[in-house]
Amino acid sequence: MTSTSDSSQPLVSVIIASYNHAPYIQASIESVLQQSYPNIELLVVDDGSRDDSVARIEALQKVHGFDFRVQANKGLSRTLNETIERARGSLIAPFGSDDIMLPQRIATQVAYMADKPEVGICAGAIQTIDADGRPGAKPRALPLRRLDFEDVFMDRKPGAPAPTLLFRREALERVGGFEPEVRLEDLMIELKITHAGYFIDILGEPLALYRVHDSNTYKNYRFMVDNVLKTYARFSDHPAYPEVCARFRNSMLLKCARSDRALAWALLREIPPRFWRWKTLRGLARMLHGRG
Repeated sequence: MTSTSDSSQPLVSVIIASYNHAPYIQASIESVLQQSYPNIELLVVDDGSRDDSVARIEALQKVHGFDFRVQANKGLSRTLNETIERARGSLIAPFGSDDIMLPQRIATQVAYMADKPEVGICAGAIQTIDADGRPGAKPRALPLRRLDFEDVFMDRKPGAPAPTLLFRREALERVGGFEPEVRLEDLMIELKITHAGYFIDILGEPLALYRVHDSNTYKNYRFMVDNVLKTYARFSDHPAYPEVCARFRNSMLLKCARSDRALAWALLREIPPRFWRWKTLRGLARMLHGRG
C-alpha cells in the first residue's frame, strides 16, 4: 500500500518486520493502514516466522496491496537495513509486529519534524496494553524533551519509546544504518545518530500502544546485559564509560537478583567497589535472603 493523495508531503516508509507474532500482526498492520497521514508506504517482511503469520499477512496483502516479502530468518537489523535500501521514503518508521499505532501518529511526527532538520529521530509517549489489548497503567505525563548524545549515553532523561521512533533517512544513512551484530538495535542506533550530531525529540503525547507479553525483549535479562554492554563498548573512549556500565550492571543486578542468581552474581563481580551503590546492596540482599 502506497498512498500518494498528497505528494507534496514527505513519503513515510513504515517497515514491519514480522516474527512469530501471528496473534498481533493483523492489528499492527491495520493500525498503519488507518493512519490519518496521506502519504505512507508500507513494507512488511516476514523474517522466518514458524507460526501462521505469513498466511495472516497474505490475507491482508490481497485486500490492501502493500509490499510483502517472506524470507528465511536474518534478524531484525539486517532485515531493516535491506528493506530501507528499497524503501522510497525520506522518513523511516520501523514498527513492531505486536504494537499498534494511534491514528494521528505519523501526521503528528511529520508536522513536528518539518522545520527541524537537526532532529534525526522523533518519538512520543506510549500506552501499554496486555496480550489481549487491554490498557495498562496510565502513562506518566512527560513534557516535550530533546536528547543529545550525552543524554542518551548517560541516561540523563527518559528515553525514546521504540514503538514511536521516526527516523530521517539521511541520519540513518550517515551512520551506516543498523548494526546486525548488536541485536538490541534501538539503543545503538540512537547513540550513533546523536553522536553524529542529530537530536532525538520526544513529544509528550501518546503515539502508540506497546504490547506487553511473555516474549518482550526487555524480559530476557541475559539478552539485555549482553547487548547493552556490547553497545556501550562502542563508545568506550567516553570518560564516563566505566560509570555508565557500572550503573547499568547495578540496575540489572537488582532486576535479576531473584529470578537469575547466576547472572546476578556475575554482574556483582563485574561492578568495581567504587561503583557500589544502594542498588548493589539491595540486589545482594535479594540474592542472599530474598529481601530488598
